[in-house]
Amino acid sequence: MPRYFFHTFNGHPFPDMDGIELPGLEEARREAVRTAGAIIRDSGSDSWHGPDWHMEVVDAAGQPVLWLRFSVEGAGGGIP
Repeated sequence: MPRYFFHTFNGHPFPDMDGIELPGLEEARREAVRTAGAIIRDSGSDSWHGPDWHMEVVDAAGQPVLWLRFSVEGAGGGIP
């Protein structure tokens, strides 16, 4: 089963050193969305202070297979 790594970046890199074995890319996509949602939920409004953040999913060879990008802006372009 392929192993995928879910690296996050929010002004600083947070590499996933362990990864997770999943049957394929569709399951990796679901895991990326689930993990990103948990990060947003657990960090609350702190997720949005600072630079936009993103997640890069790579395979066991280190090749990128998926990217998720996140940002939030208020009505005036600022952070809500």
